Amino acid sequence: MSQKPVRHPNVPTVDQSDRLVPINLRQSGPTPVRLLISTRVRKSPFWHLSVEAGAWRATVYNRTYHPRGYVKPEDGGAMVEYDALVNRVTMWDVAVERQIRVKGPGAEGLVDFVITRDATKIKPMHGKYCILCNEKGGILNDPVLLRPSADEFWFSLADTDLMLWLQAVNLGRKWDADIAEIDVSPVQIQGPLSVDLMADLIGDEVREIPYYGLLEAEIGGVSVLISQSGFTGEKGYEIYVRDASLNAEVVWYAVRGAGAKFGLQVIAPAHHRRIAAGILSWGQDMDFETSPFQVNLGYQVSRKKTADYIGKKELERQRAEIDAGRYPFKLKMVGIKLGGRPIIDYANDFWIISTPEGVEVGYVTSPWWSPELDTNIALCWVPFELSSLGTKLKVALPEMYAEQQGKPVDAEVCEVPFRPSVNPSAREVAKAHGRDYAF
Repeated sequence: MSQKPVRHPNVPTVDQSDRLVPINLRQSGPTPVRLLISTRVRKSPFWHLSVEAGAWRATVYNRTYHPRGYVKPEDGGAMVEYDALVNRVTMWDVAVERQIRVKGPGAEGLVDFVITRDATKIKPMHGKYCILCNEKGGILNDPVLLRPSADEFWFSLADTDLMLWLQAVNLGRKWDADIAEIDVSPVQIQGPLSVDLMADLIGDEVREIPYYGLLEAEIGGVSVLISQSGFTGEKGYEIYVRDASLNAEVVWYAVRGAGAKFGLQVIAPAHHRRIAAGILSWGQDMDFETSPFQVNLGYQVSRKKTADYIGKKELERQRAEIDAGRYPFKLKMVGIKLGGRPIIDYANDFWIISTPEGVEVGYVTSPWWSPELDTNIALCWVPFELSSLGTKLKVALPEMYAEQQGKPVDAEVCEVPFRPSVNPSAREVAKAHGRDYAF
């Protein structure tokens, strides 16, 4: 008796032959299991406060539980949280951004060796978005790097354990610097009313902080470091709470109290808004086998930095190939607009992209519905030859979003960011000056 052929669950038709570990494209759908809460995974100093505020689901990020939903689906879900973000002001528990401090006379030298940007140009009381790469040019982490003082840097981490990497790089104390995680945990204050809320909390001087600027302050008598930054394209700040294991409640309730008159809402990190801004999520859009040149982070690889850094030789080789008109990778990240019913929650799979003729060629990493654009938008991976603006594609959506069951929806490669940001990205600034940092 013959058996019906079983489709390979990892979709090998999408060419990932330049990776050692292909992205898992298994189309398994939702995972109907309960997340175990135990002592093996860390809870942030704000975890109990997030639960008190209504958090009903969580994921794990940097080996820490991370709230990812406050408004339940029957009450409007993530799109209600989106409305609060773009129209009022929101607070997020982002203590999963664990803070790794590099401190000492050799701190600048060590930091300069592990990031692709020029650390010597980061002034004290300022920060920068940066990337760290391995010797093959793969992105290990894309933290916000803060410099509270001349001999001190904080790596505000994305989802990988960078502390162990930094300690290994400094084995034998090549640089006179101490590397350790510190008891500092951030919350984000994001949305158009964030500046007024922050001014009420700490004074009008917060209005003068430049983008990625820092300010020492106190909230409820607790020492905090403020940065104008965040995981959205909206106006926003991050409050880094010192001795957070002791002071989390004081700062949390002070912010909630001051925020009441502004309509403050505690929400999950706004992936719907960061996608529209073209902000990447490590582990979702990129990983340690991703080159910055594949995901529009080529501007992070300085052409002017003369000092050596990890990955420099390989990254300069890759850029020389691209400058010569040869794209040295199989896939490239692009933005698309796509059809289907509104995507109003996290995708639980990498949805497959095909050509109009039905050839499977790529996959979606970060999709969501954009109310302003009245369409679904997404970041995704496609072959370089299909990455030009206006390229027509097809996307296989799950049944809940598909217009017709079993039939892929139309998609088209478009410009990223999808909509303007309050603080323009490097992409937007470059475009305004006639330079090309195309996604």
